Amino acid sequence: MNTNIKSLKSILLCSLMLVFSACSKKDNVTPEFQEGNLAPLSVEFDNIAGERTLTFDNTGSPYKNAAGEAFTVSRLQYFISNIKVTTSAGNTYTVNQDSSYFLIRGDDKATRFAKVKVPEGDYTSLTFTLGVDSLRSTMPIDKRTGVLDPAAGGSHDGSGMYWGWNSGYIFFKFEGNSAVISDDVKGDPTGKKQFKYHIGFFGGYNAPTLNNIKVINVDLRTAGIAKVRKDRQSNIHLFVDIMKVFNGKNTFKIAEKPNVMFDDFTAKIAANFPEMFRHDHTEN
Repeated sequence: MNTNIKSLKSILLCSLMLVFSACSKKDNVTPEFQEGNLAPLSVEFDNIAGERTLTFDNTGSPYKNAAGEAFTVSRLQYFISNIKVTTSAGNTYTVNQDSSYFLIRGDDKATRFAKVKVPEGDYTSLTFTLGVDSLRSTMPIDKRTGVLDPAAGGSHDGSGMYWGWNSGYIFFKFEGNSAVISDDVKGDPTGKKQFKYHIGFFGGYNAPTLNNIKVINVDLRTAGIAKVRKDRQSNIHLFVDIMKVFNGKNTFKIAEKPNVMFDDFTAKIAANFPEMFRHDHTEN
């Protein structure tokens, strides 16, 4: 009798394992998302300031924010990562994380395209992260190569995107000059008054910190869905409006906050990031 009960339990256990295994395979394998169907997709980050093309180092007339403060831009850089696309049916494909980190440099047009591969399909929404996620930020150095290489990020010309002393990435770096900045603020070698916004913090490793990582969701249905096919490259063109740094959800004046790097105000600036991105059109 005991032997029969044990045999019955074993049969039931095996049956349950087969059911769960079948369900797991069904949930994780979607025919349209087979790796063999991967096709090229690019996301273009076109930096602007209001309704104007973004230029650097006084190559154009100064910009003015909502407070009427005139300013010029000397540097704009930010990390884009963890790209995902979703179909109208709600099926989401996440790009292999190792191939999903990009450093957009405003003064280098060659970096404005984030090129990835996704399964063939029609995508109605795009999701990505502005910043570097906490998991990658705390991985061993050999898992952080390319644009994430901390050594490359510590360049002496000020373009680096890594705080060596703080062991953390700068997600967003925005610098420029404005005459509205107080004389108490040290100027550059030419005497120009500089503003600097260096936004980082992923939530902390050994101790909690601010978490300024922002996930950006873009609805592609209004300005054109991405029809990804193997025989061509679909390109999602986004405008990135740096004016929203000042005029977004949290407005502020350059004169009041000319330098923001390590204090709680970084969270207010980071909260403006989602408003910077606007879908212009999609080329299929």
